[in-house]
Amino acid sequence: MLEILSYLHDSELVARFQRRCGLVLLTEAAQNGEARGLTPGDKSNGGLKQRRQDNNSNYKYKRNGCAERGSRGKSCGRHQYEVRNWLLYFLFLLSAGLGHEVFYITCLPCVHWNLDPFLCRRLVNMWTLVMYVGQVMKDLLKLPRPLSPPVVKLETRVDVEYGLPSTHAMAAVAISFSLLLSATSRLQFQFEVGLLIAVLLSSLVCLSRLYTGMHSVLDVICGVLISAVLIVLTYPYWETFDSFQLTSPMSPVVGLVLPLFLSYTYPRLDHYSTTRGDTTTILGVGAGCSVGYWVSEQLGQTLEPQGELPVPIPALTAEAVVMGTARSLVGVVLLVGTRQIAKMVSLGVLYSLYKIPQCDKSAKGRREIEVPYKFFTYTSVGLVHSILVNRVLTLLGLL
Repeated sequence: MLEILSYLHDSELVARFQRRCGLVLLTEAAQNGEARGLTPGDKSNGGLKQRRQDNNSNYKYKRNGCAERGSRGKSCGRHQYEVRNWLLYFLFLLSAGLGHEVFYITCLPCVHWNLDPFLCRRLVNMWTLVMYVGQVMKDLLKLPRPLSPPVVKLETRVDVEYGLPSTHAMAAVAISFSLLLSATSRLQFQFEVGLLIAVLLSSLVCLSRLYTGMHSVLDVICGVLISAVLIVLTYPYWETFDSFQLTSPMSPVVGLVLPLFLSYTYPRLDHYSTTRGDTTTILGVGAGCSVGYWVSEQLGQTLEPQGELPVPIPALTAEAVVMGTARSLVGVVLLVGTRQIAKMVSLGVLYSLYKIPQCDKSAKGRREIEVPYKFFTYTSVGLVHSILVNRVLTLLGLL
């Protein structure tokens, strides 16, 4: 068993997958005499992209040796790579974007405004749960990401994070299949088609984590299995939790206090990692949405679909597309504006409270600054999404 786990966690397995998909290190391309695949609009470095050295637990972060190259921006490290299959390159980069927190924070609310608030509520709840479990497991298990080399890494922000499990894989599986299971009682659709779409989207996100070099095969498999277990364990209680979240007088208290407690008790590391901040962001969104859903229920402004359930899926007419786009744009603008204002206010108060110079940007990584400012900021975003946006859209005649 240990040999199997070691094999699945091997960096070379990821590197082989990348090569099969046309992502090749320059050294290999040069040895084979097959250098090709220029990036459109950039010939200054022969179309060969550069990759940073891994700086998670395996390597110390190198800040020097970076330079600007052509129109491509920063290039760090000695190793370069070429893209031989541009279709897969863009497909997997797009798929990787479907697993980022920013995507879920901006796109899940669109389900609320354009389809069914019930479905959005289910998705936010499951997303918050699986992401918290995944992030905590990363920092407790402390298993490294794939080594670089031999792996080509296309992302750099989360290099300092540990690898197992893949939270991208966890979120993709949880969102896709929670939507599938929840939508059966709300919308009329062919289950087999929904299942195919859920499997396809989950698979693309999972494979993208291998293609971008950010996770081993073991990381991805564990992420999928953990999400599957969480869905199976929680599914029988979804209705019970819905009732508590919407009707219990204790719901707003639990919805705020529990996520804040989990943010402050997040496992500490001996080095800075983005996991704590990202986890606080997710918990903050979940807290704000939970309280907002309860308030909307008390005010009778849930905007549930009219008619007997399950209702037909809205027809994709030109008018529906225009209205949906308008609702989404207004909603996203309000969320982004809320984020900027809440971030500015919270950081201003905290910097003043702890007597930190405003120019000290690194202070945002300190626990006493990062946790409260991110929790306040994204709780505000969740509240605006679940309460204010609906009223604004109604006033504008978009609902």
